[in-house]
Amino acid sequence: MNNSKIIYLIPFLIAFAGACKVSKDVKTPQPELPAAFRNAPASDSASIARMPWKSFFQDQFLQQLIDSTLSRNYDMQIAMKNLEQSRLVLKQSKWNNVPQIGLNVTANTTNPSNNSLNGLTLGQFLGTNHLEDYSANLSLSWEADIWGKIRNTNRIALVSYLQTQEAQKTLQTALIASVSQGYFNLLMLDAQLSIARRNLSLNDSTLNIVKLQYDAGQVSLLGVQQAEAQRQVSAELVPQLEQAIAIQENALNMLAGHLPARIQRNSLLDEVSLPAMLSAGIPSEMVSRRPDVKSRELDLTIANSRVGISKAQMYPALRITASGGVNAIRASDWFNIPGSLFGIVGGSVLQPLLQRKELSTQYQIAKVEREKTVLFFRQTVLKAVGEVSDALISIEKLKNREAVAVARVKTLQQATANANALFKNGMANYLEVITAQSNALQSELELATVKRQELNAISDLYRSLGGGAN
Repeated sequence: MNNSKIIYLIPFLIAFAGACKVSKDVKTPQPELPAAFRNAPASDSASIARMPWKSFFQDQFLQQLIDSTLSRNYDMQIAMKNLEQSRLVLKQSKWNNVPQIGLNVTANTTNPSNNSLNGLTLGQFLGTNHLEDYSANLSLSWEADIWGKIRNTNRIALVSYLQTQEAQKTLQTALIASVSQGYFNLLMLDAQLSIARRNLSLNDSTLNIVKLQYDAGQVSLLGVQQAEAQRQVSAELVPQLEQAIAIQENALNMLAGHLPARIQRNSLLDEVSLPAMLSAGIPSEMVSRRPDVKSRELDLTIANSRVGISKAQMYPALRITASGGVNAIRASDWFNIPGSLFGIVGGSVLQPLLQRKELSTQYQIAKVEREKTVLFFRQTVLKAVGEVSDALISIEKLKNREAVAVARVKTLQQATANANALFKNGMANYLEVITAQSNALQSELELATVKRQELNAISDLYRSLGGGAN
């Protein structure tokens, strides 16, 4: 076989070898999923996660707060910068297969010793005591991607970019849930403050009556003191709740990237509107929607690529280099074409020998890391299914608790009204009134807490299903 045939055969062999993979990819495992979520309705099919967050959360001021958070939150802005950075890396990776080309221009002069061999030679043959050298050339270097090392590197860049997108979506879902839950907590505190102020007014009325009875000698000083103490319980709640409201407003403003200020709101806790049908859908849909699960799938793709790269490091690497330009020993002859032209072409095959044990260990470590990635994926899926199930059972049981709490509040409010009426007519003592008022206060505060917990559980369900990611 002559040299020309060999030259034409080399690219074919490179292409054939490049088509062969040195390692086999592990496919994304099928996660173990239940047929339906625990505590989900039997007819559950269409998931609420399909709803855009503006359709799910219909409160106008909550929507404005979430909008501001998604655009101004510093963590979100950092996530967007990470995405931009990953996009630049992906864009650059497309040049990995392109040969590296460099321009080199040099000019130097050498003055050897007159008593040295070089000095004597220059003087004898060239009639000069110095040697000039002028060179301008282009150099090219290219490594054949025989074993897919560059291809796997490019794939890592692409998948890392996609993974950064999923990280941004994960943060977005978390921020939407955090803002909505903070807003619901604010509405609960508003409701509790209103309850405390109303009870304080009621306690003032009771205290005035007890004082009149004390002046008339109908009750002892102990009655006045107990009525005063009950009033102070409600009075202490007012600044405590006002403090909690201001702190919650500051927290929401910080999430939204604003300075501390009042959060505008017109809704009452009882007026919050969320979808009546809270369908969770099927588990497989949740897995395909949640950005953290998608990110774990991409982790496996990266792990496969790293196994391929570490395996390719153990095989020979073919590098081709070339250099060409002009070179002369006199400046006047530097660009004397074609006399000053030169060219060099070379090829090398590098096979690791002494490092082979180290490279083999790196390959085994990469395979172990890939196996860990599969476990992380299964763990994330299991966690996701658990979060949905937890939210569903919380919603169900909190609705039951709310029904009981509402009935209890009505009962105690009627009891308080009856106690006050009997007390004014001298048919009940002050202790019965104080006890009724205290029980009513606690039950109303607890009802507001239960309602807030139920709204938070609904928000958790929306997030855990992957809602708000798009």
